[in-house]
Amino acid sequence: MSKNMKVLTGTAVLTAVVLILQIALGAIQFGPFTITLTMVPIIVGAALYGWGTGAFLGAVFGIVVSVQVVTGAAGAFSTAMLELNPVATISVCIIKGLVAGLVAGLAAGVLGKKNLLLGVFVAAVLAPICNTGIFCIALVTIFRSIAEQYAIATEAASVAAFVLAGVVGVNFVIELLVDVILAPVIVRIVQAVRKSGR
Repeated sequence: MSKNMKVLTGTAVLTAVVLILQIALGAIQFGPFTITLTMVPIIVGAALYGWGTGAFLGAVFGIVVSVQVVTGAAGAFSTAMLELNPVATISVCIIKGLVAGLVAGLAAGVLGKKNLLLGVFVAAVLAPICNTGIFCIALVTIFRSIAEQYAIATEAASVAAFVLAGVVGVNFVIELLVDVILAPVIVRIVQAVRKSGR
C-alpha cells in the first residue's frame, strides 16, 4: 500500500472514530459545560499523518459539535450562545477544533522527527490548550453576557473566576489528562502493529 493510500485509509478510520466518539460518547456533561474525549483521535491522526489530517479531523469534530449545538444536544449553555450569536457560535466550534488539530500536527511533526513520543506528548498538551483556550477567549469577549449570567447563578466572584473554575479548572484538566495518557499509548500501538506487519 502506498504512503498516500495509508494516509487516506488512516484518516478515514480516524474520521469514523471522531464521529462515533463525539456523537455517542464524546460529550460528557459536567455542570454547564461538556468534556470531550474526541481530542484523542485528532491528536493520533495529527501525529501519525501530519498537520493536514489533524486540521481535517479537528474540523470534522467542530462540525459535529456545531450540529449538536444547533439541535440542542450540546446543552443549555451552548443553546444560549447560539441564540445570542449563531454565526460566532458555529465559527468558534469549528475554528477551535481545526486549530487544535493543526497545532497538534505541527508540534508532532517538528518534535516527532527526533522523538515520536515526545512529539505526541507535546501535541496532546497543545491540542486541548487550543481547544479550550479559544473557547475561553470567545466566552469572555463575544459571549461575556452569558458568562456573566452563569457567574451570578453559580455565585462565582467574577466572569474570570467562573471561566477558570468551570472551564479551565475542571474540563481542561480532565481533557488534558485523558489526551496525555491515551494518545501516546495509541500511537505506540499503531507503530508496533505497523512494524510487525512489515
